Amino acid sequence: MQLPSNTANIEWRDGQPYASEFQDVYFSTDNGLLETDYVFLQGNDLTKRWLDAEMQTFIIAETGFGTGLNFLCAVSTWLDTSPENATLHFISTEKYPLSLQDMCTALSFWPQLKAVSEPFLAQYENLINGANTIALYDNRVQLSLLIGDATASFSKITSQVDAWFLDGFAPAKNPEMWQPELFQQMARLSKTSTTFATFTSAGDVRQGLINAGFNVTKRTGFGKKREMLIGNFIP
Repeated sequence: MQLPSNTANIEWRDGQPYASEFQDVYFSTDNGLLETDYVFLQGNDLTKRWLDAEMQTFIIAETGFGTGLNFLCAVSTWLDTSPENATLHFISTEKYPLSLQDMCTALSFWPQLKAVSEPFLAQYENLINGANTIALYDNRVQLSLLIGDATASFSKITSQVDAWFLDGFAPAKNPEMWQPELFQQMARLSKTSTTFATFTSAGDVRQGLINAGFNVTKRTGFGKKREMLIGNFIP
Protein backbone atom coordinates (compact mmCIF):
# COMPACT_ATOMS: atom_id res chain seq x y z
CA MET A 1 0.00 0.00 0.00
CA GLN A 2 1.09 3.55 -0.64
CA LEU A 3 0.83 5.98 2.22
CA PRO A 4 -1.04 9.27 1.79
CA SER A 5 1.13 11.98 0.28
CA ASN A 6 0.42 14.29 3.23
CA THR A 7 2.01 12.20 5.97
CA ALA A 8 3.57 14.15 8.80
CA ASN A 9 7.14 15.38 8.56
CA ILE A 10 8.65 14.16 11.82
CA GLU A 11 11.88 15.13 13.53
CA TRP A 12 13.15 13.01 16.41
CA ARG A 13 14.50 14.94 19.37
CA ASP A 14 15.78 12.89 22.31
CA GLY A 15 13.68 9.99 21.06
CA GLN A 16 10.46 11.99 20.94
CA PRO A 17 8.51 13.06 17.83
CA TYR A 18 8.48 16.75 16.87
CA ALA A 19 6.26 18.16 14.10
CA SER A 20 8.30 20.14 11.59
CA GLU A 21 5.13 21.56 10.02
CA PHE A 22 4.00 23.19 13.26
CA GLN A 23 7.27 23.47 15.18
CA ASP A 24 5.66 21.80 18.16
CA VAL A 25 5.82 18.61 20.22
CA TYR A 26 3.31 15.77 19.92
CA PHE A 27 3.12 15.22 23.65
CA SER A 28 4.53 16.66 26.85
CA THR A 29 8.23 16.17 27.41
CA ASP A 30 7.40 15.89 31.14
CA ASN A 31 5.35 12.71 30.62
CA GLY A 32 2.95 12.36 27.70
CA LEU A 33 1.10 9.44 29.25
CA LEU A 34 0.37 11.26 32.49
CA GLU A 35 -0.55 14.38 30.52
CA THR A 36 -3.18 12.50 28.53
CA ASP A 37 -4.64 10.97 31.67
CA TYR A 38 -4.72 14.30 33.51
CA VAL A 39 -5.95 16.53 30.68
CA PHE A 40 -8.35 14.35 28.73
CA LEU A 41 -9.42 11.40 30.87
CA GLN A 42 -9.65 13.23 34.18
CA GLY A 43 -10.70 16.46 32.47
CA ASN A 44 -13.76 14.67 31.05
CA ASP A 45 -14.30 12.57 34.23
CA LEU A 46 -14.27 9.44 32.07
CA THR A 47 -13.42 6.76 34.61
CA LYS A 48 -16.45 7.65 36.72
CA ARG A 49 -18.75 7.99 33.71
CA TRP A 50 -17.68 4.63 32.31
CA LEU A 51 -18.72 2.76 35.44
CA ASP A 52 -22.37 3.19 34.42
CA ALA A 53 -23.67 -0.36 34.07
CA GLU A 54 -26.48 0.81 31.76
CA MET A 55 -24.15 2.44 29.24
CA GLN A 56 -24.24 0.92 25.76
CA THR A 57 -22.19 3.33 23.65
CA PHE A 58 -19.87 6.23 24.32
CA ILE A 59 -18.51 8.56 21.65
CA ILE A 60 -15.30 10.55 21.95
CA ALA A 61 -14.35 13.06 19.27
CA GLU A 62 -10.79 14.35 19.02
CA THR A 63 -8.94 17.04 17.11
CA GLY A 64 -5.46 15.86 16.21
CA PHE A 65 -4.88 12.08 16.31
CA GLY A 66 -1.11 12.51 16.25
CA THR A 67 0.67 9.47 17.69
CA GLY A 68 -2.59 7.91 18.88
CA LEU A 69 -1.53 8.30 22.51
CA ASN A 70 -4.84 9.81 23.63
CA PHE A 71 -6.74 7.03 21.86
CA LEU A 72 -4.68 4.23 23.40
CA CYS A 73 -4.86 5.72 26.90
CA ALA A 74 -8.62 6.06 26.60
CA VAL A 75 -8.93 2.50 25.29
CA SER A 76 -6.82 1.08 28.13
CA THR A 77 -9.09 2.72 30.71
CA TRP A 78 -12.24 1.80 28.76
CA LEU A 79 -11.37 -1.89 28.66
CA ASP A 80 -10.71 -1.87 32.42
CA THR A 81 -13.77 0.06 33.57
CA SER A 82 -16.69 -0.03 31.11
CA PRO A 83 -19.42 -2.70 30.87
CA GLU A 84 -18.29 -5.59 28.66
CA ASN A 85 -21.20 -5.17 26.25
CA ALA A 86 -20.63 -1.42 25.76
CA THR A 87 -18.91 0.05 22.70
CA LEU A 88 -16.52 2.99 22.57
CA HIS A 89 -16.54 4.90 19.28
CA PHE A 90 -13.47 7.10 19.02
CA ILE A 91 -13.67 9.63 16.17
CA SER A 92 -10.49 11.57 15.47
CA THR A 93 -9.26 13.95 12.80
CA GLU A 94 -5.75 14.31 11.47
CA LYS A 95 -4.50 16.52 8.65
CA TYR A 96 -1.02 14.98 8.55
CA PRO A 97 -1.11 11.33 9.68
CA LEU A 98 2.09 9.67 10.78
CA SER A 99 3.60 6.96 8.60
CA LEU A 100 3.43 3.46 10.04
CA GLN A 101 7.17 3.53 10.73
CA ASP A 102 6.95 6.83 12.63
CA MET A 103 3.87 5.62 14.51
CA CYS A 104 5.66 2.44 15.59
CA THR A 105 8.70 4.43 16.72
CA ALA A 106 6.58 6.93 18.66
CA LEU A 107 4.56 4.26 20.45
CA SER A 108 7.64 2.22 21.34
CA PHE A 109 8.20 5.00 23.87
CA TRP A 110 5.24 3.56 25.85
CA PRO A 111 5.84 -0.18 26.44
CA GLN A 112 3.14 -0.16 29.11
CA LEU A 113 0.59 0.34 26.30
CA LYS A 114 1.84 -2.61 24.25
CA ALA A 115 -1.28 -4.73 24.83
CA VAL A 116 -3.46 -2.09 23.16
CA SER A 117 -0.93 -0.60 20.75
CA GLU A 118 -0.04 -3.84 18.92
CA PRO A 119 -3.60 -4.59 17.65
CA PHE A 120 -3.91 -0.94 16.63
CA LEU A 121 -0.60 -0.89 14.74
CA ALA A 122 -1.56 -4.10 12.92
CA GLN A 123 -4.44 -2.22 11.27
CA TYR A 124 -2.99 1.29 11.09
CA GLU A 125 -2.05 1.27 7.39
CA ASN A 126 -5.56 0.12 6.47
CA LEU A 127 -6.94 2.97 8.56
CA ILE A 128 -4.98 5.73 6.80
CA ASN A 129 -5.44 4.23 3.36
CA GLY A 130 -9.22 4.49 3.19
CA ALA A 131 -10.68 2.06 5.73
CA ASN A 132 -11.89 5.10 7.76
CA THR A 133 -13.26 2.92 10.59
CA ILE A 134 -11.79 -0.20 12.14
CA ALA A 135 -12.99 -2.47 14.94
CA LEU A 136 -10.57 -3.42 17.71
CA TYR A 137 -10.34 -5.34 20.99
CA ASP A 138 -13.07 -7.94 20.38
CA ASN A 139 -15.30 -5.23 18.88
CA ARG A 140 -15.41 -3.28 22.14
CA VAL A 141 -13.87 -0.28 20.36
CA GLN A 142 -14.44 1.37 16.98
CA LEU A 143 -11.86 3.84 15.70
CA SER A 144 -12.72 6.32 12.95
CA LEU A 145 -9.88 8.45 11.59
CA LEU A 146 -10.93 11.36 9.38
CA ILE A 147 -8.00 12.55 7.27
CA GLY A 148 -8.09 16.29 6.62
CA ASP A 149 -9.09 19.57 8.22
CA ALA A 150 -10.84 19.12 11.58
CA THR A 151 -13.74 21.51 10.94
CA ALA A 152 -14.45 20.12 7.48
CA SER A 153 -14.24 16.55 8.79
CA PHE A 154 -16.66 17.13 11.65
CA SER A 155 -19.11 18.85 9.32
CA LYS A 156 -19.63 15.46 7.64
CA ILE A 157 -20.64 13.50 10.73
CA THR A 158 -23.91 13.40 12.64
CA SER A 159 -23.08 11.30 15.73
CA GLN A 160 -23.84 12.94 19.07
CA VAL A 161 -20.56 13.22 20.95
CA ASP A 162 -20.23 12.45 24.68
CA ALA A 163 -16.74 13.89 25.24
CA TRP A 164 -14.37 16.08 23.27
CA PHE A 165 -10.58 15.84 23.30
CA LEU A 166 -9.44 19.23 21.99
CA ASP A 167 -5.84 18.44 21.15
CA GLY A 168 -3.76 19.27 18.12
CA PHE A 169 -0.89 21.70 18.18
CA ALA A 170 -0.95 24.91 20.21
CA PRO A 171 -3.27 27.67 18.93
CA ALA A 172 -0.34 30.00 18.29
CA LYS A 173 1.27 27.37 16.04
CA ASN A 174 -1.86 25.94 14.44
CA PRO A 175 -4.32 28.87 14.25
CA GLU A 176 -6.16 27.42 11.24
CA MET A 177 -7.69 24.71 13.41
CA TRP A 178 -8.69 26.76 16.47
CA GLN A 179 -11.42 28.76 14.73
CA PRO A 180 -15.04 29.68 15.64
CA GLU A 181 -16.24 27.29 12.92
CA LEU A 182 -14.70 24.36 14.80
CA PHE A 183 -16.48 25.30 18.03
CA GLN A 184 -19.75 25.66 16.12
CA GLN A 185 -19.37 22.12 14.78
CA MET A 186 -18.71 20.96 18.33
CA ALA A 187 -21.94 22.59 19.48
CA ARG A 188 -23.88 20.95 16.64
CA LEU A 189 -22.65 17.53 17.68
CA SER A 190 -23.06 18.01 21.45
CA LYS A 191 -25.88 17.35 23.93
CA THR A 192 -26.65 18.20 27.56
CA SER A 193 -24.19 15.69 29.03
CA THR A 194 -21.34 16.45 26.59
CA THR A 195 -18.03 17.54 28.12
CA PHE A 196 -14.75 18.79 26.71
CA ALA A 197 -11.16 19.14 27.88
CA THR A 198 -8.14 20.80 26.34
CA PHE A 199 -4.53 21.46 27.34
CA THR A 200 -4.73 25.12 26.27
CA SER A 201 -6.18 28.08 28.13
CA ALA A 202 -5.75 30.55 25.27
CA GLY A 203 -8.22 33.44 25.48
CA ASP A 204 -9.49 33.02 21.91
CA VAL A 205 -10.21 29.34 22.53
CA ARG A 206 -12.00 30.07 25.78
CA GLN A 207 -14.15 32.80 24.22
CA GLY A 208 -14.85 30.71 21.13
CA LEU A 209 -16.17 27.86 23.25
CA ILE A 210 -18.30 30.21 25.34
CA ASN A 211 -19.74 31.80 22.20
CA ALA A 212 -20.63 28.35 20.86
CA GLY A 213 -22.61 27.49 24.01
CA PHE A 214 -20.13 25.78 26.29
CA ASN A 215 -19.67 26.37 30.00
CA VAL A 216 -15.90 26.86 30.40
CA THR A 217 -13.82 26.42 33.56
CA LYS A 218 -10.11 26.90 34.10
CA ARG A 219 -8.20 24.12 35.80
CA THR A 220 -4.57 23.79 36.86
CA GLY A 221 -2.58 22.64 33.85
CA PHE A 222 -0.25 19.67 33.53
CA GLY A 223 3.48 20.00 34.10
CA LYS A 224 4.77 23.40 33.04
CA LYS A 225 1.34 24.57 31.83
CA ARG A 226 -0.26 26.94 34.30
CA GLU A 227 -3.87 26.42 33.24
CA MET A 228 -6.09 24.31 30.98
CA LEU A 229 -9.80 24.38 30.12
CA ILE A 230 -12.63 21.96 30.82
CA GLY A 231 -16.38 22.36 30.54
CA ASN A 232 -19.71 21.11 29.27
CA PHE A 233 -22.27 22.01 26.64
CA ILE A 234 -25.34 24.07 27.53
CA PRO A 235 -28.03 23.44 24.88
